[in-house]
Amino acid sequence: MATTEPTTVPSSDGDAAAAKYHHPYTPYDVQMQFMKTVYDICVRGDGQVGILESPTGTGKSLSLLCAALTWLRHHKKGQYEASLLSQVHDNADEPDWVVEQMLRQRRAELASKWERREARLAAARRKEKLAATAGASARAPDKGGKRRRVDDGPRSRAQRTEDEEDTEFLLGGSDGDGQETGAASELAAGDDRLSWLSAETRAMLEKAGLVTGTRAGAREMGDRLHDEDEDALGQDDIKIYYTSRTHSQLTQFIAELRRPQFPSSMPPGAKAVSAVSKDESPSVEPVKHIPLSSRQRLCINPAVARLGSVAAINDRCAELQKPQKRRKDQDQDQATTSKGCPHIPSANPADALLFRDTALATLPDIEDLYQLGHRLHVCPYYASRTALPGAEIITLPYPLLLQKAAREALGIRLDRRNSVVIIDEAHNILDAVASVHAASVRLSELHRARDLLQIYVRRFGKKLKGANRVMVGQLARVIQGLSAWLANAQESAMSTTGSTPGIVDPTALLKHKGADQINLFALVKYVQEAKLAYKVESYARYLESDTLTDDSEGNGRATTPVLHTLTSFLLALTNLANEGRIFYELVPGDGGQRPDSRLSYLLLSPTHAFASIAADARAVILAGGTMAPFTDYETHLFPTHTPDKITTLSCGHVIPPENLCVWTLAGRTAGTASFDFSFEKRTQPAVLSDLGAALLNLCTVVPDGIVVFFPSYGYLDQVMEAWKKRDAGSTGPGSVWERLQAKKAVFCESKGAASSDSVLAAYSSAILDDNKIKGQGKSGPNGALLLSVVGGKMSEGINFADRLGRCVVIVGLPFPNRHAPDWKAKLEYIASTGGENGAEAARQYYENACMRAVNQSIGRAIRHRGDYAAIVLLDQRFRSPRIRARLPAWIRGGMVQQSEDKGLAGMLGTLGQFFRGKKDAS
Repeated sequence: MATTEPTTVPSSDGDAAAAKYHHPYTPYDVQMQFMKTVYDICVRGDGQVGILESPTGTGKSLSLLCAALTWLRHHKKGQYEASLLSQVHDNADEPDWVVEQMLRQRRAELASKWERREARLAAARRKEKLAATAGASARAPDKGGKRRRVDDGPRSRAQRTEDEEDTEFLLGGSDGDGQETGAASELAAGDDRLSWLSAETRAMLEKAGLVTGTRAGAREMGDRLHDEDEDALGQDDIKIYYTSRTHSQLTQFIAELRRPQFPSSMPPGAKAVSAVSKDESPSVEPVKHIPLSSRQRLCINPAVARLGSVAAINDRCAELQKPQKRRKDQDQDQATTSKGCPHIPSANPADALLFRDTALATLPDIEDLYQLGHRLHVCPYYASRTALPGAEIITLPYPLLLQKAAREALGIRLDRRNSVVIIDEAHNILDAVASVHAASVRLSELHRARDLLQIYVRRFGKKLKGANRVMVGQLARVIQGLSAWLANAQESAMSTTGSTPGIVDPTALLKHKGADQINLFALVKYVQEAKLAYKVESYARYLESDTLTDDSEGNGRATTPVLHTLTSFLLALTNLANEGRIFYELVPGDGGQRPDSRLSYLLLSPTHAFASIAADARAVILAGGTMAPFTDYETHLFPTHTPDKITTLSCGHVIPPENLCVWTLAGRTAGTASFDFSFEKRTQPAVLSDLGAALLNLCTVVPDGIVVFFPSYGYLDQVMEAWKKRDAGSTGPGSVWERLQAKKAVFCESKGAASSDSVLAAYSSAILDDNKIKGQGKSGPNGALLLSVVGGKMSEGINFADRLGRCVVIVGLPFPNRHAPDWKAKLEYIASTGGENGAEAARQYYENACMRAVNQSIGRAIRHRGDYAAIVLLDQRFRSPRIRARLPAWIRGGMVQQSEDKGLAGMLGTLGQFFRGKKDAS
């Protein structure tokens, strides 16, 4: 593993280094090393993997995109040259003058396509700039001055006829085995250029007369929707897929994407396209970027978007694209305006093309994409797919990349030639893979699902035919089987001799009434394709809309997508048995009612779920601020990759060495090891007393903000309770808690996200307003102390820069409870699959999970190159080489030698000198 020492000196290559990777600033040595590594991984390709660590504040995201896009432009230019060489090779037997003529023709063809595409995108940019200047941000009217009618969703029962109810809610359109029938199937076999449309949409287009059921008709519609796709030059171009945890992080990345400029990939013989403004160089080719997201974030149809849940929105969207039977007594205009979604790209082909070009030309984020679709009356979710062939970099959140079904739905195809995957903030990628494949269902949800299904069958049961009737009956039996098992388990667990929550044998779940004889694969497929969950739940909402007000408690319950939740759980049950486990547990009931019970599916290993990405992409790069330790990523994500396929890099920080002081406090006095926060010893009175004394002294020497991370919320509560008690017979100034409050304003994190936000705001204000208070001649605490939890709200994604985080204290080691059912199952699985070294592999995984959480907490401080802070590792176990080896390289480099043997007095002296030096320097 390559490492570098922290440095504050810009790269020795200076401006030349910046030009090499088109970095907008003068890069530092660590940035140059990082960019070179990313570039080399992309060049080698063929399944290369990079696991790269660069601390927060070192410009990691900007370095990632500069290296990757520089390589991409070089690669695309090389592809143009390679296409010309292949022309020569394929015609080696022809006379030279024939080959030369072919080359001229091919060169002119490539140049012409590139010029037309760039000119079209430049025109789109000019139009957007003019619109922005004119303030044309309001929604434009439709052609003819009329607004298109939007389906308002289910009307009340009084407004519906029985036939309308049947049309809206009755199951149909499937032969029951998941196969489409009739024209939809024929059209689906047509031209690949329509593959981005769903089968339902293709069938609807055929019925509307926009296409025919023939292959020629499919090609005709493809031409109408993509009348300029021959200019895209992107169908087979390589794509960079950039993913991060949240949309806010992706938005920040897109802001970074707008900083650098990259050279043109102009083919030989092409002419530079005129720039949009004086600030743009004709030799620069703007980056073509498309963000992807779910329907929940991009749907512009209010009748669909208001459904709330992702599953309900997905099903309603698909339902609106199905061909609808028109009653004989409906007039033509009513029939065509009351059914279907008016925003699908095929309904507005010209606007869809304008959407595509504008999106590719303007580096939009998700909000920009939504506003553009809203303005053009084009669905951003579907229209963004039309831009994929021409995009160079595609941004999307974790779940859309990590689930193969989601990738296929979005039209993402990974292959060894044409895809580079960059996963930023990848420190929690193992948990993210498990999370997107997790599922759970409660007994109360099963009861609700049973009730909904009974209501639906009472209304439509006699009209259900063939496979529809069989499948609805099978779903009812599965619900009965799961309910019976959970009810029995709940009664047993609540009795005095009841069983404890733990792992469940999946074969035992469905034995009731023969539900174990049902083919879950076929059932889940049917529920998904027939949109059964949506139809049943939307029918229930439709009935309850007559009797429930918007603010009624029952209406909120009615919109809970319990059948979608059940479907997700049944889908999880179809996974390979050795990859996951099912757990049973008691959980609190709603509204203080009796306890509920829950079944949860946990993915034990991410290997199989991640395999399609690891095996298919040209290169996969995992990058993060605190990736150490690396071994879990190699073992569990890339187990089949040979060492020569994996590159690891741990960069130093850009801060100077004197801006970081890392201290291991193993004991209160020199030479002792009294700070042992293991589970068995951490609540001992002496340990709690010594911890309070250490923090009181730290508050004396550390200015501004101190953030202390505890192993768990439960332990934090125990510590606070002990500190608030005044020692019997004490003649001192008060309890530990009172003395801490006298030195600094004290704040404490709680589990609720909303309360955490308010605590963080109060903590920040106490520090930032401190100088104002003292400037008014008032006395008060010196800064603030924040008590938080490793793995909590404050330990990830929070910026404690500058005065907000002059010292970070890690109290103990937050090892998970290895006796908890989920962790016990994980460790047993790793041990069983690790061969002779299985026990050691399980131990390493356990320790790595702990240290990843610690490293994330440490990373809350030192947020930019001018920042400085102290890190205190408060536990004698931080002496261990095994533990220290799992710390980031830049933290290990900042450790004070033999600090673990110098005790509290040594730490106070060193930190006092450290902060006095910073004060003098300022």
